[in-house]
Amino acid sequence: MNGQARFRVVHFLNQFFGGVGGEEAANHPIEIRDGPVGPGNAFRGVFGGDAEIVATVVAGDNYFNEERESSIRGVVDALANYRPDLVIAGPAFNAGRYGLACAEVCHLALADGIPAVTAMFEENPGTLTYKSEVVIVPTSEGVGGMSQAVAAVARIGLKMARGEELGPASEEGYIPRGIRKAGRRSVRAADRAVEMVLRKVRGEPFTTELPIELPEVVEPAGPLVDLGAARIGLVTSGGLVPIGNPDRLPGGPSQVWYRYDIGDLASMEAGEWESVHVGFYTDVTNGNPNYVLPLNVMRSLEDRGAIESVYSEYLTTSGRGTTVADSRRMGREMAEVLRAGGVDGVVMVAT
Repeated sequence: MNGQARFRVVHFLNQFFGGVGGEEAANHPIEIRDGPVGPGNAFRGVFGGDAEIVATVVAGDNYFNEERESSIRGVVDALANYRPDLVIAGPAFNAGRYGLACAEVCHLALADGIPAVTAMFEENPGTLTYKSEVVIVPTSEGVGGMSQAVAAVARIGLKMARGEELGPASEEGYIPRGIRKAGRRSVRAADRAVEMVLRKVRGEPFTTELPIELPEVVEPAGPLVDLGAARIGLVTSGGLVPIGNPDRLPGGPSQVWYRYDIGDLASMEAGEWESVHVGFYTDVTNGNPNYVLPLNVMRSLEDRGAIESVYSEYLTTSGRGTTVADSRRMGREMAEVLRAGGVDGVVMVAT
């Protein structure tokens, strides 16, 4: 790219797409590199001569979310040093920590008056952090949709860099932000409302002009009255399985779960159990599987009489990227097993 590109762009990537490494590099500190890196080269092809990625900010997923002050300072310094006309982040697909970081980077850019756009799967938690502020392009769950995501981000990003007002989400192709603007329509509101009602009555598809998204409310179970008389079950989304993964539990996203006998075990021993989860660095937990399933602690409580007993099986799945629908289904299935086993309460171990 020559120096005649119209717009200067700063791009944010995590450690994986920045070429540093996988989960073992998730604590990689924030760094700034000149020019495009990884997916940035795909953006360079789409931008043509309209824009140039002048710098890439790279940070580990863990580092950015745990060392927030340092990460924010690094992003702010990069924006000040490179003076971009546009900031792009990701695409993050369904990588949750990456999505959260992308949303934060775009928020920082917008606070500095710089247009910003990112892309991620619609169920990525990053879509919720600055939902009404950050423009987010929906992507596929995995990286197979990279080319489509790059094209959409580039198109919307260039439009923002040019100072053009974005149209409605349904027309531009970004995730709705809940923003409504006054304007003239070709059909009166009463006529549009009647048409929607008629379509609904006839069972035909229609699109509401005022979507209402009510947050899901899950009523918590009541407290255990007597822990000393309670049977406690263990459930983990950390992908813990017998060594060798005999049932081939996916590392994530997973649509299945398994149950394994721990009735005669006092602890989860290294070399007998392993985590196959692909969303975190498993070397530490495989060295001590009790980090994923704290059986040793539960046995201690059992021995002291703090609880009556530990249920003889534990239930496991991999939580990385699992859809809400699959999570609900598996939760119901697990609850049936636990209820049939006389379990009074559950310790749910996440990662």
